[in-house]
Amino acid sequence: MNIVAETSPATSAPLLSVRDLTKAFPIRGGFLKRQIGSVKAVDGVDFHIDAAETFGLVGESGCGKSTTGRCVLRLIEPSSGEVRFEGKDVLSLSGENLRRLRRDIQIIFQDPYASLNPRMTVGAIIGEALTIHGLTKTRAQYEERIVYLLETVGLQAGHVSRYPHEFSGGQRQRIGIARALAVEPKLIICDEPVSALDVSIQAQVINLLEDLQQKFGIAYLFVAHDLSVVEHISRRVAVMYLGRIVETAPSRLLYAAPKHPYTEALLSAVPIPDPSVKRKRIRLKGEVPSPINPPSGCHFRTRCPLAQEICSREVPKLKESAPGHLVACHFR
Repeated sequence: MNIVAETSPATSAPLLSVRDLTKAFPIRGGFLKRQIGSVKAVDGVDFHIDAAETFGLVGESGCGKSTTGRCVLRLIEPSSGEVRFEGKDVLSLSGENLRRLRRDIQIIFQDPYASLNPRMTVGAIIGEALTIHGLTKTRAQYEERIVYLLETVGLQAGHVSRYPHEFSGGQRQRIGIARALAVEPKLIICDEPVSALDVSIQAQVINLLEDLQQKFGIAYLFVAHDLSVVEHISRRVAVMYLGRIVETAPSRLLYAAPKHPYTEALLSAVPIPDPSVKRKRIRLKGEVPSPINPPSGCHFRTRCPLAQEICSREVPKLKESAPGHLVACHFR
């Protein structure tokens, strides 16, 4: 299967295919709040996810990775592009067809404190999706399913009648995971699901997600800014900068031999547990440009040590530098 610049063969069509995805947010000003500009949060993004695969999407805050995930689920409507799930055009769906899609694609939100309704019990939060999609026929089946989901994510049956404020952050995120699992999805968008948690709790949640993937064959779009977290859970990783993907590769290859200068700089900042291992720290010059007025050509050129005149004129396209390893750079 070829997706834009990706030329690695696959045995079957991908579960999710995204082509040239774009999302621009209007900027309004003046007394009448007319549109005076726009912010292109996602700028021509291409990737695919196979069944039961974890695809990591990493980058600095504000690079567009969370917006990308929400556009896939249509919590935010994309400005243009193509999103296909199991061959179906996601952006053309509406009404009942869109509701059915959302049974197959679920999301785990970043903030476990804001994503759960404080007025609802844990049982009602998890069971709401069961009711909406008509997945249980009797009250006994409904209650049995909720208890099963709670125990699957490491909570207890007695928690069903408690409220979100009675739980820790890690437990609340487990409730969010149980809610996503309730409808037996094929793909879960994990929108920085561990960034608000303590480090020790992060490891527990990551291990839980990996166990659930092995048990149920779920695919993940794992959005994060912490490269060390993404390394351990993802099979392939894409790096974003100012709305564009600059590099995509299998996880081990990306971390062992990054190609794009931005990826090299990001990885040089990741702490190494072994103090005897020395790594050259790459310090980028300047600040991240404003997404309101990004640089012409390559968005990274104002901070790139390799930048030349061509970088200001031409947008580098993702091209294959090694099997399965794509990089958007004129010189790599």
